[in-house]
Amino acid sequence: MSEIPQTDVSRPSALPTAKLSQRPTASQSSIDQNSAEYLDSIEEEWNKRVDMEVETLVDGMVDLVGLASIGDKDKFRIAQESFQAQSRAESMVRAANTLLSITHSMKLLLLLSDEAQLAHRRDAELKVVQEEKSEARDKVALLLGQLLGRPGS
Repeated sequence: MSEIPQTDVSRPSALPTAKLSQRPTASQSSIDQNSAEYLDSIEEEWNKRVDMEVETLVDGMVDLVGLASIGDKDKFRIAQESFQAQSRAESMVRAANTLLSITHSMKLLLLLSDEAQLAHRRDAELKVVQEEKSEARDKVALLLGQLLGRPGS
């Protein structure tokens, strides 16, 4: 008659500890890279993906133009070329969709990127430009003083 009440509360229990192997993973190797190397590798991956899809589009267009030749053809040859043209067109559509997906992802990366880093780079460039401007202003003032024959210039 003394039943333990049933509830939805989770009861902690002792779980055996697991020993994870210490194999280096891809994430650990990316941690070992500095941020510039990591960003360069990511950029290279994006470039490879874009190049591969553009190459697919170009090859498909070349094949479609090659299949569009006019000449004496029997019905089998016409059907075969029609099938080849359809399959090439489908692969080109997939490549175009992949390129659209890549551009969408790149837009999101740009919009959601670290604005602090962009602001830091912009501020550093602004500082360099201002230093160059002040050096040029001093040089112009010196040359103008020499031209006007002011003493002490």
